[in-house]
Amino acid sequence: MRLLLVDDDSVIREELGELLRDDGHEVRDAPSVPKAIEILEREAIDLVLTDLKMPRHSGLELLGEVRRRWPEVLVVVVTGYATVETAVEAMKLGAFDYVRKPFRFEQIRSMLDLAAQAIQFHGDGGRVQDIDRTLEAWTTTDDLDVLHLTDRTVRPRPRVTVVSTGLDQPAEIQAHLETFLADRPHGALLLEGADRLFRAHRRTEVIQFIERLRQELEGRGPLMVTFDPGSITVADVVDLRARVLAETTRATLEALSNPLRRSILRRASQGPCTFTEAMSAAGIDETPKVSFHLHRLEEDGLLVHSADDYRITPRGREAMALLVEMDAIATRGLSGNRVLAVGPN
Repeated sequence: MRLLLVDDDSVIREELGELLRDDGHEVRDAPSVPKAIEILEREAIDLVLTDLKMPRHSGLELLGEVRRRWPEVLVVVVTGYATVETAVEAMKLGAFDYVRKPFRFEQIRSMLDLAAQAIQFHGDGGRVQDIDRTLEAWTTTDDLDVLHLTDRTVRPRPRVTVVSTGLDQPAEIQAHLETFLADRPHGALLLEGADRLFRAHRRTEVIQFIERLRQELEGRGPLMVTFDPGSITVADVVDLRARVLAETTRATLEALSNPLRRSILRRASQGPCTFTEAMSAAGIDETPKVSFHLHRLEEDGLLVHSADDYRITPRGREAMALLVEMDAIATRGLSGNRVLAVGPN
């Protein structure tokens, strides 16, 4: 994982950074918020671990800037001087988690495990075999013609038009799609290697372009986008999913992006659960964190709270079905838009 440590205490940065590097992480560090922003502007970062209380600019200010400019980079705040209430407030403002000083390295390691699960939730889910299965489903079950943009050598398929030029140029991709759809009322688009676009163009331009593709295919057929997970940031992955998938799916994915919330929802799907049972399911013993995640699940309509327990809602059961069958759901029907992480061959 690519980490950025932000703390005005050089000893903490050096010692914690060394431990994290020994665990296999790529670590950058900054003594202040302005220096942290400089690093974020020039490097791909997965998670920012920032102290809350620093001279001149606080960790909350950094959190706000990261959420505004890099909205899907995970932020974890470290609180010592501030109260736990302040740390929970940071989570309400978009922080992934908080850690209290003095902390043990095992606590940091546990938090990073959860963060890795959140990243995996957004970024995993595909192999070349998934592409083949999707093409088979689109051309047979859904009775669609498919435009397949790829630089791989692929075997010819009935009803699949393969194009291998201009894959990093939005204008050329758009032209290929317009030509393909000109005499077809229905058609699907499979765009492989979206990471090329991110390397050649600004993220905002790529995301807007993907949104235009989805809109052009609305009511005509599905869009599938693949990427190499080793060549794309977490923020890029989440932005891709947000633009490609259906609105209800996007909202559910966001609600379930935190692995603690997924654990709580799974417990509630087995029957009504008390606060203590929810805490046990989450595997943590911090009441403020569990309260925060339960409240978030309530806000998103996945759980409802009665006097003594928490119960899963119909939308919560739909979310559970999505977790169990995410890949299968994504390949069904004309609305089966999909984003896959596919490693290089």
